Amino acid sequence: MFETIKSRFYQGQQFIKDIKNAPMREQFRGFPILDNANCNNCSKCLSVCPTNALKLNPITIDMGKCTFCGACKNICKTNAIDFSNFYKLASTDREKLLITEDINNNDFSNTAIIVKKEIKRIFSKSLKLRQVSAGGCNGCELELNACSNVNFDMGRFGIDFVASPRHADGIVITGPITENMAYALEDCYKSIPDPKIVILCGACAISGGVFQGSENLNREFLEKYPIDLYIPGCPVHPLTFINAVLSFVGR
Repeated sequence: MFETIKSRFYQGQQFIKDIKNAPMREQFRGFPILDNANCNNCSKCLSVCPTNALKLNPITIDMGKCTFCGACKNICKTNAIDFSNFYKLASTDREKLLITEDINNNDFSNTAIIVKKEIKRIFSKSLKLRQVSAGGCNGCELELNACSNVNFDMGRFGIDFVASPRHADGIVITGPITENMAYALEDCYKSIPDPKIVILCGACAISGGVFQGSENLNREFLEKYPIDLYIPGCPVHPLTFINAVLSFVGR
């Protein structure tokens, strides 16, 4: 017991106390900062984007496709494209992930997630999620695992990942949904009791990411069932995920 107390004393407070206002390291690429006045329409940024997330006239970045690799920022010599370290990137509306110059991070975070009364009433105190890796690279999966570690401690908010869809309130999908995982994903979804929610986590799940257009994908699931929450990233940061879910359930 003495050793445990000593370790606790030396380690200090490990968990992030204020998860909604936690500082993010400066190197993190988050919400885009765009400046049309500096753009000379050279189109170099379009040629280096691996997911066709960019459009010009006006400059638009689709965070549902963006891998936040920074290639567009690095090749742009006029500073028309940049990224802040703002990490609250999620939305309940797919169209709101299309970011233009006149959308700043504060306006986005205040309007992107619409809290529904029935969602808040049913899930605000406790939310159990079943995570399905539908052909992902394990990047988003590793970050989702980190959500439950001692630093982020998602469980203190009543949000947990569970092993069985029978114990879940919703499903978190990562990966582009490959042909081999399409049936298993739908089977998992159908095994979750109603009412249930669907969360797309990461660029691959939202748009196909770098795999979009592949003949080995089967994304019919997204056409058959309603999507409740889109969480961009490649991979999704734990702070992005936790804040998105907390906002979604009205916390």
